[in-house]
Amino acid sequence: MLVSYTFAGGTASEIAAGIETAVAEGALPPGAPLPTVRELAARTGVNANTAASAYRLLRERGVVETAGRRGSRIRPRPASTAREDIRIHVPPGARDLSRGNPDPALLPDLTDALAAAARAHAAGPALYGTADLPDLVAHAAATFEADGIRDGARPAVTSGTLDAVERVLTMRLRPGDAVAVEDPGWSAALDLVTALGLRPVPVPVDDDGPGVGGLERALATGVRAVIVTARAQNPTGAAVSAERAAALRPLLAAYPHVVLVEDDHAAGLANLPIHTLTGTTAHWIVTRSTAKSHGPDLRLAVVTGDPQTVDRLRGRQRLAAGWVSHLLQRTVAHLWQTGAVSTERVAASYTARREALINALAGHGISAHGRSGLNVWIPVADETTAITGLLTHGWAAAPGARNRLATPPAIRVTVAALTPQEIPEVAAALAAAIQPAQGRYG
Repeated sequence: MLVSYTFAGGTASEIAAGIETAVAEGALPPGAPLPTVRELAARTGVNANTAASAYRLLRERGVVETAGRRGSRIRPRPASTAREDIRIHVPPGARDLSRGNPDPALLPDLTDALAAAARAHAAGPALYGTADLPDLVAHAAATFEADGIRDGARPAVTSGTLDAVERVLTMRLRPGDAVAVEDPGWSAALDLVTALGLRPVPVPVDDDGPGVGGLERALATGVRAVIVTARAQNPTGAAVSAERAAALRPLLAAYPHVVLVEDDHAAGLANLPIHTLTGTTAHWIVTRSTAKSHGPDLRLAVVTGDPQTVDRLRGRQRLAAGWVSHLLQRTVAHLWQTGAVSTERVAASYTARREALINALAGHGISAHGRSGLNVWIPVADETTAITGLLTHGWAAAPGARNRLATPPAIRVTVAALTPQEIPEVAAALAAAIQPAQGRYG
């Protein structure tokens, strides 16, 4: 039933602005049906082309969606609503395993690195027109080369992975273009695609990464970009295997115009090698962030890619933030040069926790997934029932709805805060909350 809202405006921009305001104020609730283009034109006194343009603007802004014969309606979650807002209330005393944060005990001590950055700043502060720190860039270039990511440009430095991905998608795509995304996938990336007015096309993920059939179908529909997580995929822990990479590479090579975005945020804590998909398309980037291995407050990522894309990335950066603080760059460079982060030790710690939880759940007859990274993904029959049941035992997990587009329900448990002694208790609580009916994955 159509809600009672008075559509008004003399131009496409005015009509779209009025509808967007009504959504923000709650006058047009999520899922509310909208009049046809012809009806909207009649109500507002404009021609049909103007009404159609208003809907197009709203689709590009992620406010409305069109579902064929069912017409247009307000999106169930407008683009302005972040998926991370799908939260649960964690009562006092409950342990929160929903946040996805790294273990603070495994983050490096920044005392010496910050002091070294301060001394370098005193000797020669970065001024306007500064370039990225040569030592940091050289180290990043060497690690990319060592991992078989070759023929890329001199790495750029951005304020995290999303900063790089947003700039590349903005300069390579246009609102309305389709982007292949992992499903389930990183909530922030899903939000970003929608906020940019792009259309997400879900590609199912299993333990070895994006499915071959799913990516093949997405490419055939005309997606303009593909976003893939190399390892420690959030939320499932998937990692692209050598066999899966060998199957995906020829698919991508058949669509050289597609932009490939490869997210390797776990380069500093993964226990599995990277099997890159780069070298298959004309335009591509690989991003490596310090957030999980060095701490979320060290907002820095190094990015390589084809020379044209990286050059445009730097150009866009100069017009906005300018550059990433050299104090931050020097801090990270010092950590890298001194080996303050032991990748092997960190990866081994997270691996032990993940595998212990997965094995403990298996002992209760529960299937769970987590090849790498910080999280374990547990299919369930109903997310609300599982989350609520788990809370009664004093534990909080993240609802999979944050990360899903078309895949079945699940919950995500971050293992970073767990001790070996707690894992049997968590597994028993999960078993009590989930059984007897468990969902399926993928």
